[in-house]
Amino acid sequence: MAKAIWNNVVLAESETYETVEGNIYFPMDALNRDYFKESATTTGCPWKGTAKYFAIDIDGTVNADAAWYYPDPKPAAENIRDHVAFWRGVQVSA
Repeated sequence: MAKAIWNNVVLAESETYETVEGNIYFPMDALNRDYFKESATTTGCPWKGTAKYFAIDIDGTVNADAAWYYPDPKPAAENIRDHVAFWRGVQVSA
């Protein structure tokens, strides 16, 4: 079971996940959507494609761009389509 926790709140939990470059990617349907807000931030990866970000908001405490995903990954990263990874202090365990 993989879990993502920030400020003592479980943001995502799943029996299935993908690991890429040391990051655990959770299926989108494993997210507790109450805490996620779309961000305007994007970044590019030469082999994965363009990443989009979520801010995490727990009771008004915001962790900007703390989660990312690839909505239209390049073929080499197709396994992380519809999956989300975390950083910026989010504790991820598997």
